[in-house]
Amino acid sequence: MKIDSSTIVDSRPALSQHAGLWWGFLGVLAFSFTLPFTRIAVAGLSPLFIGSGRAVIAAGLAAVALAATRQRFPSAAQWGRLAIVAGGVVVGFPMLTSYALTTSTAGRGAVVVALLPAATAIMVVLRVKERPARSFWTFAGLGAVAAVCFAALQGGGFGSLGVSDLLFFGAVAAAAIGYAEGGLLSRELGAWQTVSWALILAAPVMIALGGIAIAQEPPSATAVQWLAFAYLAAVSMYLGFFAWYRGLAIGPMAQVSQVQLTQPVMTIAWAALLLGEPLTWSTVAGGLAVIACAALAVRARLASVMLRASPVNPEGRYPARRGAGPLHATPVFSGPSALPANTSTRISPHPDSPDRP
Repeated sequence: MKIDSSTIVDSRPALSQHAGLWWGFLGVLAFSFTLPFTRIAVAGLSPLFIGSGRAVIAAGLAAVALAATRQRFPSAAQWGRLAIVAGGVVVGFPMLTSYALTTSTAGRGAVVVALLPAATAIMVVLRVKERPARSFWTFAGLGAVAAVCFAALQGGGFGSLGVSDLLFFGAVAAAAIGYAEGGLLSRELGAWQTVSWALILAAPVMIALGGIAIAQEPPSATAVQWLAFAYLAAVSMYLGFFAWYRGLAIGPMAQVSQVQLTQPVMTIAWAALLLGEPLTWSTVAGGLAVIACAALAVRARLASVMLRASPVNPEGRYPARRGAGPLHATPVFSGPSALPANTSTRISPHPDSPDRP
């Protein structure tokens, strides 16, 4: 029997459509502690020290992980894209939120950060060329409005915009850019490798800023404040991205980004438990409404992907593989022996892959 095939089909286990969502949620859960712990840390440490110090410690962890696993160096083009990731999630978001939380509360910060899912979805469309259905945008928009209203009511109202609010807006823009580019780059380098190399790239700048912070105001904090800082460095700045970029890489990225709608709900819950901020039944009801909008947005996106699934791949599952982007085979076989005679296997891009025309 002669097999006419121009490619080798990856026979590794397929990933379900929900895998990206679960990985994304795990990352969001880790990030949901960031604002409350930053609020705790800034009570004893300067915002410049927190923003730079957490990145320096995370870069040290990244260097050990990269060296231990002998990862290959990124290409010249990938270094340029890593600079975008570093500017967004290593420098931009941590620095801006640290300064904002010196004069604002964690609940107030959740008001603006609630816009992050919508901002990320927009950046995904611009950068990755995903085309979510109208129903997705409807529920995503409703979720953003619900999240902002929920967080605003919990934080004491909208009020007038202050400098801290503008810093939060800048942090949202920086994170959205870093998330979209990082999620795309994770398809080439891997999830934890992407954030590791971004940290290494930003390390010289962050070390310099850390030195300036120590010279200006030597750190002096309580044990609780140091523990909060340690979480920001190890989890918020590093380990959380393992799961988050993994989820975005599995995708679809616009769909996974909507899991962030649950972040302000969890953030305010942690702020109530850790900082003593008030938590009422109306807050609980509002939080459930936000989560419902997130679920509807995810369901709408999932339905649009399922409609485009191959007839021989009705569950919308894609082969687990590493490379420039997820591919799906039409048809999908478990191995060469399953190929009928004179059959050619055609590989086409995943519907949400940047390689799709």
